[in-house]
Amino acid sequence: MIKIVQHNYRKARAIYQKLQFYYSVNWTKTLYFNFKKFPFGVAKQLPVFFYGNVKFTAITGKIQIIGPITKGMIGFGQPYEMNTLHKGIAEINILGAIVFRGNVQIGKDYFMYIGIDGYCEFGHMSSLASNAKLICIERVVLGNYARFGSESQIIDTNFHHMVNTQTGKKCKMTAPISIGNYNYASSRVTVLKGTKTPDFCTIASNSLCNSDYISFGYNILIGGIPAKFIKDSISRDWEGEKAALDDYLII
Repeated sequence: MIKIVQHNYRKARAIYQKLQFYYSVNWTKTLYFNFKKFPFGVAKQLPVFFYGNVKFTAITGKIQIIGPITKGMIGFGQPYEMNTLHKGIAEINILGAIVFRGNVQIGKDYFMYIGIDGYCEFGHMSSLASNAKLICIERVVLGNYARFGSESQIIDTNFHHMVNTQTGKKCKMTAPISIGNYNYASSRVTVLKGTKTPDFCTIASNSLCNSDYISFGYNILIGGIPAKFIKDSISRDWEGEKAALDDYLII
């Protein structure tokens, strides 16, 4: 009798959790985006889910998924973090090109702007946590498992031209950003134009990255304002976490 009750309880709980999950999806924006941006054969599989409120300022750019298509593989506003509430301030403005190379998670209340000449690429299982900001005017590439904490921002432009007051020469306003595979950036990390990180790089909380860190090699910790090399032979335990991470985050 007890086993029957336990079985029924687990079954009811699983149904409740599934209903709760599907209730959190913004089906109006999800359906509109998928059938607006993808061929029918792809759109009907609903590869992109939107959760909570989001403003589509523009979605006229090119959106491409490279790899096997599965339902909900890309989640905007995906509720995978400890905080459970949306503020309802999420906004996307995609004028250029954005490419997804697998499953991708974007947390709550994000802002994403891809300029008309911009190219943005997300590797498999890359992510931006809640209140993240991504502005791509030229080129931003996140490698596989490049995961950023809450309130992080990735910006490849100065927004305004800077001038050498002695020579009158204008400085370049934009520069590509390249984040390596298996990068872990803690909360409130700012990545500015020209930043390049190697594979297996950890970025400390509240850091500002604005340089090429490739020469320091793999398995490094960087941090500070501006970020500098701190330590080598250190990495997030990807081998120990990867299976659990995939199981928890992939819809």
